[in-house]
This record gives sequence, C-alpha cells and structure tokens, in this order.
Amino acid sequence: MALIITDECINCDVCEQECPNGAISQGEEIYVIAPALCTECVGYHETSQCVEVCPVDCIILDRGNIETREELYQKYLSLTTID
Repeated sequence: MALIITDECINCDVCEQECPNGAISQGEEIYVIAPALCTECVGYHETSQCVEVCPVDCIILDRGNIETREELYQKYLSLTTID
C-alpha cells in the first residue's frame, strides 16, 4: 500500500527529505504523498522512513491503494532502473 498523510500533519518538513523516491511534497494545506512514487521505502530501507521521523504519527497506510510487498518492490525497480 502507499502511505497517506492525515490532516493531523503539522507541516514540520521532516518527512519530505526522508523520502528516497521524492513522493512527498507540500500540498495546499499539508504535505501529501504521490501514490505512484511511494514504495513504503521497499528497496531502500526496512521501514518507511517518513513514518519513522514523523513527530505526530500522521502517516498511515492508504487503504485506497492496496499493494503487496512484491508490487512495491516492482514499483521500486521501475523507479530506479534506467533503460
């Protein structure tokens, strides 16, 4: 699954720089995660780095974007493989 940032976000800026895929950006009111770029850090780290650094625990699984670990790994490969 991709991750989402809830409206509890305090715009502290720490999650954006932790994302190895550049999936996190400033939205209109709070930070947002692009599901097409989010691999939950599969391929990079054992845990989702944005979740690790979030001081208010507002980054959760996006039930609207269900993906297996294998699908996340395939997304990682497609984002990091140069043709």
